[in-house]
Amino acid sequence: MQNAFGRLVFFGAGLVGLLITAGCTPAGSTRYAAYQEAVSTPAVSRPYTLHTNDQVHVQVYNEQTITGDYVVDSAGYLSIPVAGRVRAAGLTVEQLERRITAQLNGGILKDARVNIQVATYAPFYIRGEVKKPGEFPYKPGLTVADAVALAGGYTYRADENRVVVRPSGSNAALTRPTDANPQVSPGDNITVPERFL
Repeated sequence: MQNAFGRLVFFGAGLVGLLITAGCTPAGSTRYAAYQEAVSTPAVSRPYTLHTNDQVHVQVYNEQTITGDYVVDSAGYLSIPVAGRVRAAGLTVEQLERRITAQLNGGILKDARVNIQVATYAPFYIRGEVKKPGEFPYKPGLTVADAVALAGGYTYRADENRVVVRPSGSNAALTRPTDANPQVSPGDNITVPERFL
């Protein structure tokens, strides 16, 4: 009997301890844990993919007639002597190097060595409720907050909680909250809407 009573007391003490611990856990602990994991996990940076109007410097070793600066045209291609038209939009620099090398080696060259660097990025555009709307040069890592700052900041009528972004080459516009400070891509058209009174 005493043994059963001791087990009951032990079980009761464990239950009370469990309830006290649960009471100390912040509300929404599952969401909180997921948030903590998201914050502590470093973002994976994706390699830059080329866009329309980006200018790249293509260097083909020992081939001065091919080496030069080329602009990604509105269809997403580069026109390179000997290699011909090469699809560039959507590719990383490394992928484009491999593609141009393959096209050159498939022609009159046998051991082409290609190096590519982005010379200038396509600009982005910002309009709406900013003080200086217009076209601005893109730099990697640019955010919406940076874009607004380059445009002189918000007007007094601006809705500072959201922006409307139409990516380059797309007809679809996306509304994005500014508190997430989303990244800007080359060729983006950003509109800062007027706030509702």
